[in-house]
Amino acid sequence: MEKFAQLREAIERVEVVDAHAHNIVALDSGVHFLSCFSEATGEEALSHVPHTINFKRSLREISELYGTESSLPAVEEFRRSSRLEVITATCFKAARISTLLIDDGFELDKKQEIKWHEKFVPCVRRILRIERLAEQILDEGSPSGTTWTLDAFTEKFVQKLKSLSGEVVGYKSIAAYRSGLDIDTKVTVEQAEKGLYDVLGAGSPVRIANKNFIDYVFTCALEVALCFDLPIQIHTGLLLFGSFSPSFGDKDLDLRLSNPLHLRNILEDKRFSKSRLVLLHASYPFTKEASYLASVYPQVYLDFGLAIPKLSFHGMISSVKELMDLASTRKVMFSTDGCAFPEAFYLGAKKAREVVFSVLRDACIAGDLSIQDAVAAVKDIFADNAKEFYKIKVAEKPIKSEVLAFASNLPTEISASGEDLVLVRIIWVDASGQQRCRVVPRKRFHDVVKKNGVGLACACMAMTSAVDGPADGTNLSGVGEVRLIPDMLTKYTIPWAKQQEMVLGDMHLTPGEAWEYCPREALRRVSKLLRDEFNLVMNAGFENEFVLLRNIAREEKEEWVPFDTKPYCSTSAFDAVFPILQEVTSSLQSLNITVEQLHAEAGNGQFEMALGYTVCTKAADNLVFTRETIKAVARKHGILATFLPKYALDDIGSGSHVHISLSENGENVFMARGESTEHGMSNVGEEFMAGVLTHLPSILVFTAPIPNSYDRIQPNTWSGAYLCWGKENREAPLRTACPPGVPNGVVSNFEIKVCDGCANPYLALASIIVAGLDGLRRHLKLPKPVDQNPDNLKEEIQRLPKSLSESLEALEKDTLMRDLIGEKLLTAIKGVRKAEIKYHAENKDAYKKLIHRY
Repeated sequence: MEKFAQLREAIERVEVVDAHAHNIVALDSGVHFLSCFSEATGEEALSHVPHTINFKRSLREISELYGTESSLPAVEEFRRSSRLEVITATCFKAARISTLLIDDGFELDKKQEIKWHEKFVPCVRRILRIERLAEQILDEGSPSGTTWTLDAFTEKFVQKLKSLSGEVVGYKSIAAYRSGLDIDTKVTVEQAEKGLYDVLGAGSPVRIANKNFIDYVFTCALEVALCFDLPIQIHTGLLLFGSFSPSFGDKDLDLRLSNPLHLRNILEDKRFSKSRLVLLHASYPFTKEASYLASVYPQVYLDFGLAIPKLSFHGMISSVKELMDLASTRKVMFSTDGCAFPEAFYLGAKKAREVVFSVLRDACIAGDLSIQDAVAAVKDIFADNAKEFYKIKVAEKPIKSEVLAFASNLPTEISASGEDLVLVRIIWVDASGQQRCRVVPRKRFHDVVKKNGVGLACACMAMTSAVDGPADGTNLSGVGEVRLIPDMLTKYTIPWAKQQEMVLGDMHLTPGEAWEYCPREALRRVSKLLRDEFNLVMNAGFENEFVLLRNIAREEKEEWVPFDTKPYCSTSAFDAVFPILQEVTSSLQSLNITVEQLHAEAGNGQFEMALGYTVCTKAADNLVFTRETIKAVARKHGILATFLPKYALDDIGSGSHVHISLSENGENVFMARGESTEHGMSNVGEEFMAGVLTHLPSILVFTAPIPNSYDRIQPNTWSGAYLCWGKENREAPLRTACPPGVPNGVVSNFEIKVCDGCANPYLALASIIVAGLDGLRRHLKLPKPVDQNPDNLKEEIQRLPKSLSESLEALEKDTLMRDLIGEKLLTAIKGVRKAEIKYHAENKDAYKKLIHRY
């Protein structure tokens, strides 16, 4: 599938024009959040929504975006505890929307004004709903104060349309769900006037439902649109029936009248041959008819919003394919039909990209299109067609920084105000796994750094755990500088220091051009390979083991000793450190990081905190923030927290075990699902895990990066010292897991035990993906699992590298790592590791000082 990488890149990079959407509502609006996933109305109908395919798929995708547990309560809690601006900025940035066309004629409880949306999108324009305008005019009463006449209404209606022509980019009609698309463009004055009186006779507020009057209003608007060269969007198909408003739609209407073929009266009327009409919602299920009309009539264009993402994935693909069977790709446009909730915009854009990629890829495979044709179609469908059709010029407009900032989840009353915030930390993790930061005043951050970053010597990726200078053999030195660019979606108020903020940084050569040594970019790069080649996403969840140390004076010397000597899962140990762990947990919750469980571990002063499962890039970010939080909160309480693998050589070591699974379109595809399986996992899962097992000796360079790491990886310590795997075998370095809630015998994920708290999480996860890719490409199979302590079989099973030197030897032979991690980055990593080996060989007790670095 690599030949489609160019197409995939075009799909992902294009800044989309959302050509049909509606206003977002306040968080306390009466619009039910379940309406984001369905056109159902009423409590009874909405109660069935959580059991639909669209809901289950969409909820997983929203959870991944927010980094929450994949459940409706978790997402709703995140929404309640976050500002609407934060949610909207997150969704719109992920959706990559450059332009938003809003029909604000849809009445919603506590809806935001069109101008409000300009904070999040460079270009926002209005679409005028003609029936709503007519209703507003009639509700206001006639200018003379007497009963409305058709002439008086027509004059006022046309005058208003003309006066607004410079403020809107198009009109829109909802005639389809009022009286149908069989519009009579030759409706007589008598018929229209009688229809007007029928509408007025129904009382106030006015709701236009009379067919003759609707046809008259539509025809008047079409004439004005033609004069001002404005297009008209027309609701078509069945997806429009139902809404957030009980008055939306008429259940007595014959739904067959929403078939766009009924528009022939308009299309054949020579007066309107130069008009421009957009058929909304892909006319589903009349997509073939819509495609035919677009191919035959030059004035007909197509929009596939709402069909995506409301249908099943196969339904979406089928709908878009049918649209493009006959219609020119120059006449097909994208929209989200996003309404009320920012998540609707994100889901619409995300699924549209996936569906259009699938459709165009299949067209290339079939020989219908070349790759170049498909790439051109992407630009047309997602952006250029709409820009030309609606005559839009998208100018760069800065989005407010406080909106882009993925703000803290803290309650407003205890969050620092903008005026109180003084400093911003920009954090990165170097090749040795140390977390470092540059700090700038808040004003400079927003004036300069947010866009241009801060300067960083190239040597920053060549430093070791012992020396803050470039190691030999890294090809990096004090010559040259890169930019540390803040990733605004990771910006938080610091829970333990509320006058400061922190944000993760990406390393760029120049703003917008990633530096090939950047660890976060390395993980993104290989994650993209996994997605492009196999449509898979790797998920990860880390277990953090750490030791809490207290300071004592012994023989007039400062010494750090374990906080206590309590046993594994001791309640008294937990009681003793409850104030620390409580504040850590609370702080992580404010950073939207899920803590699944915590307990006292087997080592002296040792504790473990397991984090929630999420997409691997987010999991790495969460781990960085978690390490920061644990160390900072402990320090605040006068305690030193260390993640060093082996603080005391005669005690239990600390790991950072990582649990891995794979998902496809939001579904866990690591576990077996109805297929014949020997180990409870899918073929895809086994191949991926077999790749990891095959490359495990070289992976250790990334997951166990310092000599002290190998003091931990010893037999009979549950750390995984032999090259093997097992089912729920905690002495194996790879352990398949069947956690509570998973059917017996089925494997949901596997654990990698040979990872510790000195590992750079981005590089560690990147190396795992690279290995898994090899397994998938070569269809590798796992050997038989080891169902006993592998040390009992040490004559038969290969020992994992006993030292960092041995791991490096394995890496030197691993050409795959070089090719996919990147030769320059790998050279730097190997140079740093060799320097670690040399220094610690010459300084046997140097590891003791590392408690202050990790």
